[in-house]
Amino acid sequence: MTATTTPPSALDSERAAALDSERADLLAGLATARSALTDTTRGLSDEQAGERPTVSALCLGGLIKHVASIEDGWLRFAVEGPSAMRYDLPEGVTWADLAAGTAREFPQWALDHRNNFRMLPGETLAGILQQYEHVAARSEEIITAVPDLSATHPLPEAPWNEPGAVWSVRRVLTHVIAETAQHAGHADILRETLDGQKSTDR
Repeated sequence: MTATTTPPSALDSERAAALDSERADLLAGLATARSALTDTTRGLSDEQAGERPTVSALCLGGLIKHVASIEDGWLRFAVEGPSAMRYDLPEGVTWADLAAGTAREFPQWALDHRNNFRMLPGETLAGILQQYEHVAARSEEIITAVPDLSATHPLPEAPWNEPGAVWSVRRVLTHVIAETAQHAGHADILRETLDGQKSTDR
């Protein structure tokens, strides 16, 4: 009896097909979450997109800025590792100072993070959405090109990250999808509070 084996080229093709299917599913999931978020701004003016209609400090334009920034940072991490997401503190400043808002000097990344939740003077909803589209296009390029979704990087040092933890590219993508979907829910509440529009109406 002669043993039969699958030729290596066929195995490679099967693996590539499975990988392509997984990437397609991840991209589709992310695109769906993005659409749910951006759809909440349909028909709004710049002024409305910057309004904070609830007791929260959140506004729709700021939410999209924040999610775009988060996606951009995590996808850079997927390629570059922890150097893409540095959380350095100025000399003499502690994480407790930063959390309490009493730091004598705030690092630029913390200021950027805070400003990403609001629409700054001169910013427009169209410009914010266009930037989000650029981020989405780059994400698709990265997800398509990365050799292995199981490749891992250690998380950068920060109080909100588990010490010594490593994340795969796959874990990064599922995190970005979850983050986007969560904020799409926040955006639905903001939009309904603004003008009564619900997701079923859009």
